[in-house]
Amino acid sequence: MRPATIVATVAGVTSDIQPEPDPVVIDHEHEDLTGGWLRPSVFGAMDGLVSNAALVAGVAGGTRHIEDTTAVILAGIAGLAAGAFSMAVGEYVSVASESESAQREVDKERAEILAHPEEERAELVEILVDKGLAQSTAEDVARQVHQDVETAVTVHAQIEFGVDPDGLASPKVAAVSSFLAFTAGASVPVVPYLFGAETLTISIVVTLMVLFALGAVVTRVTSRPWWYGGGRQVLLGCIAFAATYGIGMLVGASV
Repeated sequence: MRPATIVATVAGVTSDIQPEPDPVVIDHEHEDLTGGWLRPSVFGAMDGLVSNAALVAGVAGGTRHIEDTTAVILAGIAGLAAGAFSMAVGEYVSVASESESAQREVDKERAEILAHPEEERAELVEILVDKGLAQSTAEDVARQVHQDVETAVTVHAQIEFGVDPDGLASPKVAAVSSFLAFTAGASVPVVPYLFGAETLTISIVVTLMVLFALGAVVTRVTSRPWWYGGGRQVLLGCIAFAATYGIGMLVGASV
């Protein structure tokens, strides 16, 4: 059995081993929203839409007696820039910390395998047996896995703490994705003003339309129907916009 096939087998993705009558391998694909570029892109755009539209609504509420929309545009652009850099920095630190923590566990596992190869192989046999493989099959798989140290490290890391040493998320990719996504989302409520809109209504309507679309797209990796995801995002967005508009009115009236 090839090392790559062994790794896939014990990770539960695909298998050359089909124990009877109780197969332990399920062949299916998962979409990952936990790291890399997809999660920060999707939620960065969501965050940019809601936070900057809420900011624009708050400023519009506080300056509703002023016809000039300069203050709203300035607030929207400032919110876009501040939020994009904040999201990028936060995402970089978060993903870097997760990756470094995972790498530390992988390094510890490698050291244990090098120091105690027989004990680690016996541990793998026990795990595979617990997952449903026959004792002889588990011993054969463990023996082949431990013929190569890096293959053994990969398999143990995946099985014991769910980490793929070759698939750790990149902090740079996450930061750039988050920055670009937040910028794209946060620009939506500002663009109508840049094209001559003079009321908050147009900005909010455009924002809600895009928010609904993003909410519907997210349901492709969940069990919810598209209309539920879109509607939920619109409802939550409306609450945020109304709240900040009200706060803006109160503050604007008192200063």
